[in-house]
Amino acid sequence: MKTWISFPKVEGTATRQAHVRLPAGTYEREVGREGFFGPATQFHHAHPPTAWTRFDGPLRPRAFDLNRVDQNLDCPLSAPPLMGNGATQIRLWRFRGRMEHLVRNADGDDLLFFHQGGGHLYCDYGHLPVAEGDYVVLPRNTAWRLETEEAVTVLMVEATGDAYKLPHKGLVGTHAIFDPAVLDVPQLDDAFQAQKSERETVVRIKSRGRISEMVYPFNPLDAVGWHGDLAPVRLNWRDIRPLMSHRYHLPPSAHSTWIANRFIVCTFVPRPIESDPEALKLPYYHSNEDFDEVLFYHRGQFFSRDNIRPGMVTFHPSGFPHGPHPKAYETAQNYARKETDEVAVMIDTRDPLDVHEAMEATEWPGYVDSWKAK
Repeated sequence: MKTWISFPKVEGTATRQAHVRLPAGTYEREVGREGFFGPATQFHHAHPPTAWTRFDGPLRPRAFDLNRVDQNLDCPLSAPPLMGNGATQIRLWRFRGRMEHLVRNADGDDLLFFHQGGGHLYCDYGHLPVAEGDYVVLPRNTAWRLETEEAVTVLMVEATGDAYKLPHKGLVGTHAIFDPAVLDVPQLDDAFQAQKSERETVVRIKSRGRISEMVYPFNPLDAVGWHGDLAPVRLNWRDIRPLMSHRYHLPPSAHSTWIANRFIVCTFVPRPIESDPEALKLPYYHSNEDFDEVLFYHRGQFFSRDNIRPGMVTFHPSGFPHGPHPKAYETAQNYARKETDEVAVMIDTRDPLDVHEAMEATEWPGYVDSWKAK
């Protein structure tokens, strides 16, 4: 057991309530531990913490345009890794057609987020229709394949050596954010029965990053029934009902969707903007000292960013303060917008992430200078 050193104090010109009633002419910066789950201090600065004039070296804010990834791969295991560490691998998979083989990931659970398109996913447990905006959690070693008549773009997040779980919802109760009853599972329906065959079938398995193949003289997706509490689940972002406060800007952790041991996945969905004149109305400047932050932008206008569009990714490694762009900050504080329409997937990792070659090829190098006043 361990307990953080805790001695809440107020020093100098400061507000006693985080993110509310900031001293005139100041910019708040939160320094926190364990993401947004540990102890934190709010500084009040005379200048924006992102007002650097130069930023040299590998530790810098970075942005990538994944719309430039050009591929059509029939095997999701072949999708090149974009970012990763020992606890997760992040990939982007583009595909159109019918997978003629099955895949299994023996390295960990897979989380699929359907950024564009949809189709029909067949797996050990049955048939699961999928559409734009769906998350699908595939338990480790589940055999599956996809059929689609339209082009699909899928963000894939592997929980390496780990499993996805639901966040503990504490005081707000188990039905908050999304009711577990909205989680759909595959069914042994007519579509699943129709795909059964005695045709030779290849199963590709990823284990320790390497691909092996098994060949069956029949299609091994041949279940006649199952029972239990382990199965793939589907959740669409439209079924997420975010926590809101009109008087206080909630931290990203309030929007946690999936939890693994060394990282979390949050989903930002449309919501009203805080209406209290004294409250901050967008993400505050912060130094997340223990986590790297990745944001994948799915749709809408991103209210804390300029020049970011769907299909792009921002990456803020731990070690420097970051936060809203100047124009977005001004717009929010003037309450020019009353609600957000953005949908974004955030991946916060406890261990530093490596950016791989496929990702670096899509980089927007000017992002580090995008906080400069115009």
